[in-house]
Amino acid sequence: MKISVIGSGNVGGLTVMQLSSFLAAEIILIDIAPGLAYAKSLDLSDARFILKKNSRIRGSTDINLIADSDIVIITAGISRGPGMSREDLGQKNSQIVGGLSREIKRLCPQAIIIVVTNPLDAMTYLVLKVTGFAPSRVLGMGLSLDASRLANLIAEELNTSIEEIEPCVIGSHGKEMSPLSRFIKANGKPLQAQLNREKIKAIIEKTVNRGSEIVASSGSNSAYFAPAAAIAELAKAIANDEKRILPVSVYLSGEYGIKGLCLGLPCRLGKKGVEEIIELALDAEERAALLNAAESVKKQNSLITA
Repeated sequence: MKISVIGSGNVGGLTVMQLSSFLAAEIILIDIAPGLAYAKSLDLSDARFILKKNSRIRGSTDINLIADSDIVIITAGISRGPGMSREDLGQKNSQIVGGLSREIKRLCPQAIIIVVTNPLDAMTYLVLKVTGFAPSRVLGMGLSLDASRLANLIAEELNTSIEEIEPCVIGSHGKEMSPLSRFIKANGKPLQAQLNREKIKAIIEKTVNRGSEIVASSGSNSAYFAPAAAIAELAKAIANDEKRILPVSVYLSGEYGIKGLCLGLPCRLGKKGVEEIIELALDAEERAALLNAAESVKKQNSLITA
């Protein structure tokens, strides 16, 4: 198994750390900054004995090293700063991601791509458009991170084990995400039977604003610990053919009446990438929220150029 991570900033470096603790794989770390990926690869390799995994980690500025990768993870791009919307990021990051997509198409045409760069849903669509890959082989990380944030906040509110939480989030990775309280369970029971409407609403608002809160509190940095864990979870599910259902950004071809864009939905992941898009029985309000997210993503798509 060969996995390449493009972008060796906080998210990229920590993703390699997570991957090397999960999988014995060949891992390539790429960055345009001279020496950065190489230095991090040395440091990460020094952890192999402690992790007891025989991953082979190489870092370089040479994009050609990703050739024949099974999975390529794109974390490269400009991070969101205070006051910057995901839409603002679109034009800045589309040139970076578009160029990388052409290189991936040239060097590893059989790869499965996991997109992390924001605005997530628009960048996932851009990668799909530029590479021409089958939609099953291009997915975005976004909602798997949001679901983890949601689960964490619910566990804190109920003072229960995080392992007892079953979160459910659909929509866009951003303000238009929709945590679905009807489908969320804690300790095997519906969340709505354990918390009142006001408390659930407060948790949902905290989830939606979590990324902005982190950026505002740090003064400059966006999140990277939880995103790296979410990325590695997706890569592991694909590499090990786990058939797990996880929320990712995926291209829609009529599901929920939506076509021609990427949006976050629960999907079954395996060695072929997205092997099934799960369609939930949404009520009118939930469907309206999903369509609203689709309109927002459609607007983002119109602003990006490859």
